[in-house]
Amino acid sequence: QVQLVESGGGLVQPGGSLRLSCAASQSIFSIYRMGWYRQAPGKQRELVATITNNGRTNYPDSAKGRFTISRDNAKNMVYLQMNSLKPEDTAVYYCNAMNLVASGYTNYWGQGTQVTVSS
Repeated sequence: QVQLVESGGGLVQPGGSLRLSCAASQSIFSIYRMGWYRQAPGKQRELVATITNNGRTNYPDSAKGRFTISRDNAKNMVYLQMNSLKPEDTAVYYCNAMNLVASGYTNYWGQGTQVTVSS
């Protein structure tokens, strides 16, 4: 079981930046994919960014060019650098770990950190 703890959320003005961090309770070296998702009030949880254990990243159009995901396997950390933030980026951001198992995959989630973009 992997426990994930997010930090770094807060209130930021439009155009500003935030860096989210996700600390894992165990080594993430062998975890296939780490990612960030977000959920705004009244909306479904959506993908923000993912990174595989070989460094391949994936972003939806809403995040491309503004957000950057990275992972530090030595520190068991995953980061999300968010630049040029917009009010529509306001949401609770969740860290995710997806591990491959014999029967498929297992997902682990953090408790989330609130990001509010407002003037």
